[in-house]
Amino acid sequence: MVFNSNNSFDPVFKKNGMLVRLIYANLAVFIGIKVLYLFFWLMQAGSSPDVWAQNWLAVPSEPSTLLTRPWTILSYMFLHLDFFHLLGNMLWLYFLGQLFVQFLGEKKLWTVYIAGGIAGAVLYILFFNVFPVFDQVNPFAKALGASASVMAVVVAIGTYAPDFSIRLLFLGNIKLKYIAIFSFVIDVINISNSNAGGHIAHIGGAALGFFFAKQWKKGKDITSWVDAATSFLLAIFKASPKPKMKVKHKRSNSEYDYNTRKKEEQLVVDAILDKISRSGYDSLTKSEKDILFKASNK
Repeated sequence: MVFNSNNSFDPVFKKNGMLVRLIYANLAVFIGIKVLYLFFWLMQAGSSPDVWAQNWLAVPSEPSTLLTRPWTILSYMFLHLDFFHLLGNMLWLYFLGQLFVQFLGEKKLWTVYIAGGIAGAVLYILFFNVFPVFDQVNPFAKALGASASVMAVVVAIGTYAPDFSIRLLFLGNIKLKYIAIFSFVIDVINISNSNAGGHIAHIGGAALGFFFAKQWKKGKDITSWVDAATSFLLAIFKASPKPKMKVKHKRSNSEYDYNTRKKEEQLVVDAILDKISRSGYDSLTKSEKDILFKASNK
């Protein structure tokens, strides 16, 4: 997959950016389990790291089991036991994640990835405990992989910049909205086939990505709770917190003026996105690129 000549983007794959951190996290878990597998094999241990990982890191569909392993609702979205499962997810995250960062910023990549994974897990658990077709497998069913989180990213950028085109090998220029729709439809029609739990989780992630993008355009962030939770956890584990200076800020504008200014800024950003869809990123002026960059980092 490459960006088309009309809508080319400079890579946003920074050395220590959130995109690379997420990919490294998934790789680290995968490699760690494979190293454990080698150690178990050398020591002729009876158990398998894959079994241990599924029991303690994959999210179970059975509520009573989930209550004893609540961390799995987060750990499952970084767990892959099959190399091609990992490769497919990371390629999607790499290519579409760059566009997501360019339009929406690195900070939102983290919150959408986490919120999308949780939404996927919730829908998966709900389906497996509501519909009778899953009664026999529910007691031991488990979900793993970053697919729900990646689907949230894919659908979010496909919803936010639907007419932006990328060039796919053998297929030519394809608009992001068609990629998002195709991915969603494939999951829906495959629920009744193999890996029903995985496809259901993908749909949960896709739904989160869609509603995030729709609300973000209105100036609302439905993933802000991920920011708050992350800050809270970092504060707990911070070794030596420094005293914070209290600074009082006086708002010079009224609440009405503030909301009006935010709406005007969003209209400017929307106009720039429309220009990208029509003429490509290279058609933007330097000031327009600066406006888009600043908006993506707010």
